[in-house]
Amino acid sequence: MVALYSLSMTLARDTAPKARRIQLDALRRLDGPARLEIACQMSDEARLISKAGIRHRHPEWTSEQVHRALMELLLGRETAQKALGPRATPA
Repeated sequence: MVALYSLSMTLARDTAPKARRIQLDALRRLDGPARLEIACQMSDEARLISKAGIRHRHPEWTSEQVHRALMELLLGRETAQKALGPRATPA
């Protein structure tokens, strides 16, 4: 139940209370694999949004540079460098 409580805290503030109850009831009826699938989809969407923001701020960057910047955001610079090696160019 903790996960659903946490999820309820992240719902849009413009969601009507009745709609929020319906959403939570629907989520409570899902089994573990279905919840995991939703979480994975949300994670994928968050990464796409983050990449779009990086591209917007740095339209001249290559896909590799955008990917690296995303990894640095997600993992931290030090861990990303350990995983990906040193940067070819400064970012």
